[in-house]
Parts: sequence; C-alpha cells; structure tokens
Amino acid sequence: MLEFIPLIMFAVVCLVLLLGYPVAFTLAGTALMFAFGGMLFGIFDTALLGALPSRIFGTMSNTTLIAVPLFVFMGVMLEKSRIAEELLENMASAFGSIRGGLGYSVVIVGMLLAASTGIVGATVVTMGLMSLPTMLKQNYDPALATGTICATGTLGQIIPPSIALVLLGDILSSAYQQAQLSQGIFSPKTVSVGDLFVGALLPGILLVLLYLLFLIIYSHLNHSVAPAIERSQRKIGAVKIFTGLVPPVALICLVLGSILVGAATPSEAAGVGALGAMLLALMKRQLSLEKLTIVVRSTLKITSMVFMILIGAAVFSLVFRAYGGDELVHALFENIPGGRISALLVVMLVIFLLGFILDFIEITFVVVPIVAPILLVMGFDPIWLGIMIAVNLQTSFLTPPFGFALFYLRGVAPASIETTTIYRGVIPFIVIQLFLLGLLILFPALVTWLPGIVYP
Repeated sequence: MLEFIPLIMFAVVCLVLLLGYPVAFTLAGTALMFAFGGMLFGIFDTALLGALPSRIFGTMSNTTLIAVPLFVFMGVMLEKSRIAEELLENMASAFGSIRGGLGYSVVIVGMLLAASTGIVGATVVTMGLMSLPTMLKQNYDPALATGTICATGTLGQIIPPSIALVLLGDILSSAYQQAQLSQGIFSPKTVSVGDLFVGALLPGILLVLLYLLFLIIYSHLNHSVAPAIERSQRKIGAVKIFTGLVPPVALICLVLGSILVGAATPSEAAGVGALGAMLLALMKRQLSLEKLTIVVRSTLKITSMVFMILIGAAVFSLVFRAYGGDELVHALFENIPGGRISALLVVMLVIFLLGFILDFIEITFVVVPIVAPILLVMGFDPIWLGIMIAVNLQTSFLTPPFGFALFYLRGVAPASIETTTIYRGVIPFIVIQLFLLGLLILFPALVTWLPGIVYP
C-alpha cells in the first residue's frame, strides 16, 4: 500500500483542484499534508524537507525564467495599447472582400497575438472581445466564428516566442540532464528554450496554414457561413493597413529573429520585446502613465501566479519523489506492453486528459518532470518530445466539454451563443490538431530538422 502513496497524492491534487481551490496552494498544501502524515506514521523522513529552500532559491536564481515577466509585459502592452485591435481592423480591411476573409484575419492576428502573449486565456478573451461581435455582425456562422477564435487563441502554446515553451524548455533541460546522468553520461548534452523555439517554428506555421486551408475550403463549399464584407464597409486605406500591420509584425520578427541567429538568448530577446512594445505604444500615442500602471499590475499578477505555482510544484515534486514516485512511475512504464511507443501514447493520453482540469503551467511543473526523464531514457528526442507535449496540451484545451479555451470564450461571448455552438465549432480544429500530432509522429524531422540546421 505504501508504494501507491504517490499515486494517491496525485489523485488528491486533482480532486481538490476540481473543488475550485487555487492551484499553487493545492499543490503545496497536499504535499505538506502527506509529508506531515508520513511523519506521524514514521514513513517520511523530515530531513528531506530541508532541500526545499535550496529548490526555491534555484528557481529564484534561474536566469531562463526572467523571460516570463518580460514576455508577459510585451503581450499585455500590445493588448492594452489597442495595437492588437488596430491590427485586426487593418487585416479585416485587407482581406474583407474575400469570402472568409474576416476568418483569415482572425487566424493571422490570433497567431501574432499568440506569439506576443503566449497565454491561452489572454489570447482567447482578447480575440473574443475584439472579433466575435464583428464576425456575428457580418453574418458569420456562430459555430465557425467561435471555433476559429478558440483555435487561434490556443496557438500561444506552440508559436514562439511562447511562455509555455519557455517554461517547458526549462523543465525539459533539467529532465534531459537527469536522464543522461542516469545512463552514466557525465558530460550531458543540453537542450535550451531556444531549441524549443526553433523546433516549434515549422509545426506552428504548418498548423496556421492548416487552419487557413480549412477556412478556405469550408467557406467556398458553403457560401453562407463566411460572407465577404461589402466594399462600403471597408474604408481603411492601403497606407493605414501597412502602417498598422508592419510595426507589430516587425517586433515579433525582431524578437524571434534575434534568438534564431544567436544574437540574443530568449531572456534577452524578451527584454527587447518588452521595450519594443512600449515604443510601439508610444509611437501610436497609446501609452500613458495610467495605461502603463495597468500593464505593470497585470504583468505582476500573471507572473506572481506563475511563480507561486512553480513553488507549489517544487514542494509537491519533493514529497512525491521522497515517497518513491519516480521509481513507481518508471516501473509502471517498464511493465506497459509495447515498449516505448506504448509508454509515449500513455503519457500523451494522460497529459491530454489532465489538460481538461489543469492549466499548462501546472502540467509543465508537476507532470512533465515526472514522466520526461523516463521517456528521454527510452531514447526520444527532447525537442520533439517538448513540441509533442505542447501540441497535445493545445488540443486538450479545445476539447469539449472541459477545454479551457471553451470556458474562456464562453465568459465573453454573447448570451445568444449557446455552449453547444462553441463545442460544435471547435470540432474541425480538433481534428486538424490531431492530424498535426499524427504528422509529427510519422515525420519527427518536422520538429528536429530546423534545430539541426540552426544549432548544428
């Protein structure tokens, strides 16, 4: 019975989260409850908790995580300064005369917004508030409109520079070193956040192209679902479209390009992005002391949430390992029929299901450190594994009835939009993402080829 305590811990965490308690305190509280319970029954060594301060200090001194508040600041600044809203208006004007053009605009702007924020909830809510009323006013099919917004909102999981990839890269780096040391490799290779950024480029672009291809085919097969905007409604000139589109695109290209060419680390590039977002807002006369205060407070709130979850996950991970959780999971994987492929499929299924009740931050900090070292020992490429996890989580956020993106959009959608309509709208995009997962399994080079070229 004692060997199953780690699994009981994990089940208790999921149950408490379903009751609505805060994630960070649930993780830490559950772990400490099991630790103190183990002390009472003499099955837990209290000296193990002495490692907790050094773990928290390690998090505080981790330079990779500096990118998190800077990327959050960049995204919030672009959102609050109406740059993203103006970009959507300009793109809608550019593509409006085409059938389905407003849908194309939502996908492209959603891609750019996802690249700048990297947070699913923020992107879905922002796109829902900005584009859904316009799409409904232009007689778009409500299911297609809501499905497009939900799907593009989750692109922040996979399109760099992404906060999800920053956090995932940091965890995978430790897991990869741990896996190599366990194999007797004492000069381990490393995997960085930059590797994940480069590895995510082709899958991210491919996913956006698949979304656009679906919209093109669907809107031309059914003319009524995505009508063109009448010319009288498109009054923005070419110069305004150009001036509104180029600056934010240039900023994102600058941030990502500096990482790809090796001129900057992700943390340094995040600093460039944060400063660039401020300068863009200043150029467009959208920056004031009041707005800057709002952006800073929002950044502080989101960043505090991320790091509190990280600390809670560190406590949980410490107690989980102290009870032999690593050995238990490793033994379970070794006994799965079918070898490493079956182990991968089980992990992907578990992460997919957990995506219904846990956000990507919790899964990254709690689940990935447990399963990643085992899968990496089995020979899976760390960059490929990271992108597979990111796309998998992105799919779970869309899947009814518990997908996070669906709840985010439900919160800002008009009451006239039924929840079943949102569910119906995301189904084609779920199929597209599952298709992408299949492509990545069949052709791992879609992920590994570009990192091999950029970082030979």
